[in-house]
Amino acid sequence: MCLCCRHNLVVPDTSDAANVELWRKMEVAKRRLFYTLIKLGLPLQTRDEHPEGLGFQFLSDSPATGDHHVMTGHDDGLITIALVEADDAEREKRRTSMGEPYRTLLGHFRHEVGHWYWDRLVRDGGALDQCRQTFGDDSQDYGEALKTHYANGPKPGWQNEFVSHYAASHAWEDFAETWAHYLHITDTLDTAGAWGFRVNPKVDREDVLTAKVNFDAYGADTPMAQIADSWLALSSALNSLNRSMGAPDPYPFVLAEPVIQKLGFVHDLVHGGWATRPRIERAESLRRSSPSPLRGRETSGPHQCGYRGLPTGLNSGHLVQ
Repeated sequence: MCLCCRHNLVVPDTSDAANVELWRKMEVAKRRLFYTLIKLGLPLQTRDEHPEGLGFQFLSDSPATGDHHVMTGHDDGLITIALVEADDAEREKRRTSMGEPYRTLLGHFRHEVGHWYWDRLVRDGGALDQCRQTFGDDSQDYGEALKTHYANGPKPGWQNEFVSHYAASHAWEDFAETWAHYLHITDTLDTAGAWGFRVNPKVDREDVLTAKVNFDAYGADTPMAQIADSWLALSSALNSLNRSMGAPDPYPFVLAEPVIQKLGFVHDLVHGGWATRPRIERAESLRRSSPSPLRGRETSGPHQCGYRGLPTGLNSGHLVQ
């Protein structure tokens, strides 16, 4: 299988045409995730290669019982995403009911994989003490922290310290949310650079919102300050363009200085250790990795994938189907 599909453990029942369409949306989002992970040179062990390797299962609610509710989440490398999240109407319903400014399939993938990289790069990578200095004490009871969050909401003034209100619930969620936003930012800047974007608004007298995206957003030598400044300009332009179309802001978030510092921690973490190996060497090691067989209790029919190489040129994750 390709570098992306070899991590699939459970896929939907393909005898149902509706499931196939929802799964297609899942895979489009997952391929864009993998484009970024590969560009960053991050480890991508399967569960055959590591006992807590990265694996995905896409599960459906059970209509027979009426009480089975699939929860999207992460458990020791196993990422579960509810198939219904690929239904645009249902996902928007959940976003509204939970008061979230942003909820996408790609966002789910980026957030949940952040938990896995916390295990790989922080816990197992010797960065636990530094991470706790940045994100807080992860040893606090996770279950109780989430109960408190959902019962009382985030602490007042969370916007001054966290990228989202959910990030304020626990140090693990703060890291995963920050990780997801780091991938949002670098991937979008990469695409903007490929398109030759330059932001130079006429109303920007002090050049606060001026940027030319002519740098490698994935580069280890690119400082976080440059990424953050360029993202401020680009996201402001994107939000303004969407408003002109009567559409929601694609990036409805404000990055306070403590959040930028957290993004800087992720930036340094990503480009340390394993990721310092030459990019070509990393890509070759991924190609040589042994594939894992498709396992699952919801599989049916042949499993086919149409992507067998690294994207080149424009960031074209949405074209890889």
